[in-house]
Amino acid sequence: MLNSLDLEGRPQDTRVVVAMSGGVDSSVTAALLKAEGYDVIGVTLQLYDHGAATHRKGACCAGQDIHDARAVADRIGIPHYVLDYESRFKEAVIDRFAESYVAGETPVPCVDCNMAIKFKDLLGTARELGAKVLATGHYVASRATPAGARALYRAKEEERDQSYFLFGTTHAQLDLLRFPLGDMGKAKTRELARSFGLAIADKHDSQDICFVPSGRYTDVIERLKPGAAQAGDVVDMDGKILGRHDGIIHFTIGQRRGLKIAGPAPLYVVALDAAAQRVVVGPREALTMRRIALRDVNWIGEGALDRVLDAGKIEVFVKVRSTRPPRAAFLSAVAGGHEIELIDGEDGVSPGQACVFYDSAQGQARVLGGGFIRAAAATARAA
Repeated sequence: MLNSLDLEGRPQDTRVVVAMSGGVDSSVTAALLKAEGYDVIGVTLQLYDHGAATHRKGACCAGQDIHDARAVADRIGIPHYVLDYESRFKEAVIDRFAESYVAGETPVPCVDCNMAIKFKDLLGTARELGAKVLATGHYVASRATPAGARALYRAKEEERDQSYFLFGTTHAQLDLLRFPLGDMGKAKTRELARSFGLAIADKHDSQDICFVPSGRYTDVIERLKPGAAQAGDVVDMDGKILGRHDGIIHFTIGQRRGLKIAGPAPLYVVALDAAAQRVVVGPREALTMRRIALRDVNWIGEGALDRVLDAGKIEVFVKVRSTRPPRAAFLSAVAGGHEIELIDGEDGVSPGQACVFYDSAQGQARVLGGGFIRAAAATARAA
């Protein structure tokens, strides 16, 4: 057996629901568990239907992908169900995505999808179907702790690690979730897909923003929020007007291209003022932030977070973007929430993004939780 679900009892007596997106990873997960003897049921969520997205490379959870998931289920001989979650997905993910950009933030829709849809609604569906656990094709690891609870860890293959998008998973959910691919690389996954005779073995990976059919997220925002792209001023850090822009929804923190401003040195977007419709630009060094205010913090480390922080700040390692390496930091409780102090600073910290906590910067570090970035400052708090 290549992977274990850490479940008591015989596999043939254990029902498992697999979230099947129609991609290689979730298909292999289903095929693996079927081969190991588990009573597997495949469930695919129809999350949106934007016409062109149904056949576009890199899309998921739409027409062609539902067909692919059904074909895999037929191939490996498991029941397969398609559930219509379009209205729920629009409310919990797409609408929030548009509202966040209008507010001058940079959202992470995959986090919202995991928190509100996959690991909440779908997990409930799995229990209704009599499943003991829900398995997914995420590249992240889950293991039992000495105390008997389950903990979340980064994937073995660093470039495939998806733990950043799963920080909102709760202790209760972790007990009911399994990730068979966490200790496996992508090459091995595709090799297994071929060995199982799956036609999707060489299918392209899904992109992050699966519901953007054209690859232009601003098209989605303008369709949902007509008039959201309001023109405004591009200003320097002292408020001096340097030019005009066509709407803050076209910009993110750290962006350099598209400013249409000539100058002696490169300028970057360092802040977005949604109230005044201003894009604030400055030199690269102005992007470095050392203090981050967080909202909606979720803790999945040992003990209750308020007790862990009773003695003051604790050392953690954080990622403020999914592609960034973890950076050393301190987590503390402050009035109104929690705060991260980055020891060496970090560039491109944007409100709306996730800040995820780990217990180490190396290897398969444990995920301790995380929160959403509310604001950032360039100076550290005085000792």
